[in-house]
Amino acid sequence: MGAVIKVGMADLKTGKAPDILTTLGLGSCIGIALWDSQTKIGGLVHIMLPDSSKIRNNSNIAKFADTGIAELVHQMEKLGVPRRRMVAKIAGGARMFEVSGKTSVGNIGQNNAIASKAKLKELGIRLAAEDTGLNYGRTVELDCNNGDYIIKAVGKPIKKI
Repeated sequence: MGAVIKVGMADLKTGKAPDILTTLGLGSCIGIALWDSQTKIGGLVHIMLPDSSKIRNNSNIAKFADTGIAELVHQMEKLGVPRRRMVAKIAGGARMFEVSGKTSVGNIGQNNAIASKAKLKELGIRLAAEDTGLNYGRTVELDCNNGDYIIKAVGKPIKKI
């Protein structure tokens, strides 16, 4: 049995089979999991916002889709995983608050999902599966043994993507 490695908000970690990487309470945030089937190395980043360039004090690179995904890819490359073998799965990006009017606040989850997919595409990493949107929070686990991305939500069946 491997370690259960907890990834906090605006945080990222890597692990290797038999480790499990987990992050709790993804609302509008997105959990981006990367995995390599040959080395069984995985990584998970819990991003909160789509774009670091729009925020002045953006020293926490794991907080943003653009910088957090790039840093996770970099860390996995340092562990010997070539980018072409990385496969991504994403979850989260819920619309947690109903907001009236034409404000972008209510769409943070959707914007996070769009930004995450765009960054993965830019880096040449295949998105194998996603569970995003809707209006509920998720807890996710990446099993480094097999690349399964397990999604748990209150009152919903456990989903594996």
